[in-house]
Amino acid sequence: MDSWPPLIGDYVTALALTFADGAPRPYRARVILSPGNPNNSPDLIRIRTARQQQQRSRRREATTHHGATTVGRAFSCGCGRGIEFQVDFEGRNPQDPDYHGIKTLLQQLFLKAHIDLGGLTDLIISQNYVGSVVKQSEEIDESDDDEDSNDINDVFGITTVINVSDKQNILCIQQLRHLLKQLADEHATDAVNTMIKNVLENDAAQLGLLINERFVNIPAKISVPLLENLISELKRANNRNMPFNFSYYILICKLYKSEDKRAGKKAKSKNRNSTEPSILWSNSEEEIFAEEAIVSFEFSVEEEADSGLSGTWTETDDEMIPYRRVLLFEASKLQSIFDKIQNQFS
Repeated sequence: MDSWPPLIGDYVTALALTFADGAPRPYRARVILSPGNPNNSPDLIRIRTARQQQQRSRRREATTHHGATTVGRAFSCGCGRGIEFQVDFEGRNPQDPDYHGIKTLLQQLFLKAHIDLGGLTDLIISQNYVGSVVKQSEEIDESDDDEDSNDINDVFGITTVINVSDKQNILCIQQLRHLLKQLADEHATDAVNTMIKNVLENDAAQLGLLINERFVNIPAKISVPLLENLISELKRANNRNMPFNFSYYILICKLYKSEDKRAGKKAKSKNRNSTEPSILWSNSEEEIFAEEAIVSFEFSVEEEADSGLSGTWTETDDEMIPYRRVLLFEASKLQSIFDKIQNQFS
């Protein structure tokens, strides 16, 4: 092969995730990665750094046959158009070593919002009977050095629920409630603002914040077992009288809208109401949540973060502006939403 390691710059194009027999965890995913980055496609997060992958490759036997290389059990590649690799992911309940990985995922959602993300991460880990993290499987030799071992603590996704009606004495919960009210005040219509505030102020109708974050290069198919497992965990928690009996959920979604750079400012002003911008959902399955929402509102976060969609841009390309869309939906709809996601992405 002309270049090694082949995982540098690769991105996920397909994924299959299954649960282990007889147990909800751990589950593993087979991920197919293709090298390169087509023009104008997102620059996606890498599975490993170059140095880490080179260190791992030197410690494992590699065999080459007709353009195909196999490195241990971690992944394999085949010849043809592009190179395919098998990478094992596993899922389990959040644990203490996941702290920094979970916090990083929360940072990409909340950006510069005034939220104690460390406290929120601690809360997620403390309720480890609900929710899942997605990690690369720990197939590390004893000879692996500290830097490579630290790599296994990377968290590639987090799916969980936080009760924002309970434990209002906790700082991060107070900040979350204040943030939701502030965002609704600034960006929602009067009717939507009223609805959001009524739900937040009615503690008898418990409100859950659904957190569904992952690296941008993990396909929507992984959401099927994650959401299925979350629903099962919520049912078990309710059977034990834990505070997860929700009436509503709020989901903050990441999406991008196109801005036509070819049109001048004057032209854009005239056509603003005539042409709808194209929308790219960071997590594709969340579009189904949006279809079932009672109310929603959105706002641009262009000033707070990079678009996350860099690449080979030209003057004629549309610019993708990052947004957040806040969805409120009834808890009773979660199962039917999941069914639609399962039908579409399984």
